[in-house]
Amino acid sequence: MAKRKKPTRRHPERNKLGAVCLLAMWTVLVVTGSLNTPTYGQRRMDPPPREPLYWRFAGPQGNRVSAVGCDSNDLNVYYAGACAGGIWKSSDGGTNWEPIFDDQSSQSIGALAIAPSDSNQVWAGTGEAFIRSNVLIGDGIYKSIDAGKTWTRMGLEKSGRIGRIIVHPHNPDIVFTAALGHCYGPQKERGVYRTRDGGKTWEQVLFVDENTGCSGLAMDPNNPHILFAGMWPIVIKTWGKFSGGPGGGVYVSRDGGDTWKRIKGHGLPEFEVGKVDVAVAPSNSQRVYALIETGDRGSLWRSDDGGFHWKVVSYERRINERPHYYTRMCIAPDDENTVYFPCNRMYVSYDGGESIENFSGGGD
Repeated sequence: MAKRKKPTRRHPERNKLGAVCLLAMWTVLVVTGSLNTPTYGQRRMDPPPREPLYWRFAGPQGNRVSAVGCDSNDLNVYYAGACAGGIWKSSDGGTNWEPIFDDQSSQSIGALAIAPSDSNQVWAGTGEAFIRSNVLIGDGIYKSIDAGKTWTRMGLEKSGRIGRIIVHPHNPDIVFTAALGHCYGPQKERGVYRTRDGGKTWEQVLFVDENTGCSGLAMDPNNPHILFAGMWPIVIKTWGKFSGGPGGGVYVSRDGGDTWKRIKGHGLPEFEVGKVDVAVAPSNSQRVYALIETGDRGSLWRSDDGGFHWKVVSYERRINERPHYYTRMCIAPDDENTVYFPCNRMYVSYDGGESIENFSGGGD
């Protein structure tokens, strides 16, 4: 298949769509610490002023960007997955992009992940997990062992939509995926899957029921045996979406995914909930967040003891508007109190979710 020609001018409609990628890239820059002060030898330079920095369109040209990955070993390398346009790669910090997934059978990307211990290993989950009226399902999970030059499909063909991929920080053969399912009716291929042989075989380590998929997945970066999963009962009909049910909530594994337990009570909602996302602070494993669709009965929950006890810290609807399409968050690596919420606009909390502020740049 011939590669697409690089555009020679901007298209105003594409600029709005591409801003999603810029917003995600900025978030990656923040959370990976690439804006930190440079060090030369043993001397630390004064931090550069950030006031002159302005938002600009970075690309790639095309449709809605649904997943972004940054190589922690080379902060000039980015991967961007589009909702219906495959995967794009930049090796110069977003100045130039090239399509690297055009030859594959699915072009809807739901998740991207780079192995922290081996930058050549890149994973892509197909099927967009941001539910709206016009999204595509995928045909499984793909792997590249040469930094995106070639790809091999590694199974999970019936998973429908893969919204998260987590690679073990030290062993790239151990990978977890969040399978939401096709969502158009009951199916068994939903939940959390794990491979311990680089994708040759997969085991379904968390299955709740045929109407409940996994919408959020997080690993404690300081202890990869601890994982949290947000489980979401969701069924899509031609006349509407039905979110919520008895299987929804926050689940935890403390043995590397072998066994899982739903956290009932302990400050979390006792009633049925919808979409759930989870996150663990890299700088403090005791700090865990859960962003939950509840209507008007709470938005953000926080645990300060590793997920054993929780409290609602925000009822702010702005951070969870259009919950089926959004319900996403990420925590700054150096501050457990700084949390970003991509939503209709970009929001941030600097005090552990107690208050919410607008984060300038981008929207929707």
